[in-house]
Amino acid sequence: MLTGMSRLHVFDLDGTLIHGTAAPVVISRRLGVLDEVHELERALLAGEIDPPGYAVRVHALWGGLTEDVVAEAFDDAPWLDGIREVWAEIRERGEYCAVVSLSPGFFVERLLEWGAHAAHGSRFPAVPFREPIDPAGILTAAAKVRIADELCARFGVGRDRCVAYGDSMSDVELFGAVSTSVAVNADHHVGGLATHSYTGRDLREAYALVADAPPSPAG
Repeated sequence: MLTGMSRLHVFDLDGTLIHGTAAPVVISRRLGVLDEVHELERALLAGEIDPPGYAVRVHALWGGLTEDVVAEAFDDAPWLDGIREVWAEIRERGEYCAVVSLSPGFFVERLLEWGAHAAHGSRFPAVPFREPIDPAGILTAAAKVRIADELCARFGVGRDRCVAYGDSMSDVELFGAVSTSVAVNADHHVGGLATHSYTGRDLREAYALVADAPPSPAG
């Protein structure tokens, strides 16, 4: 077991902790607007809209969103196995775990109950929506790096002791900023950038790749 200096483990949500899909998709399935959100996902991946533009359009589709719908979508999401167990072990080692995602904060923050020390998502109005969305509150790939740095400062951890877990284009900048990264069921954007790669449905197996490994040299 590593001793001495602590570490911070930063997890992406969509496609990483949630297997093969994203929080907006599982919410939209509950609301009956799945086709519309799939088209927005396609436009986002194609660069036709940016994350704030995506969020504005999703917000407009979710007029019927309630806390019950959010809870049902959260419970129904295809989570990787072993998330709570991994975070419990990280805590037992005196290390820290956080989730940083472009998805809505009201969904991401539910993971605090599973043992995350911190959870950051895009800022949406309170559910049910009675206010417009502020695009300035929507996170971007660059924001992941900024938040990771803020968390490093909060927990007294350097970038050389930060481990990032992600799967796609929104994780590229973070993978380039930290010393150690784990590509989890990843696409081509990050597969070649990661220190380690994992394909499967159990976070315990992905975490095992770095649990006792020394930190990689900072890039």
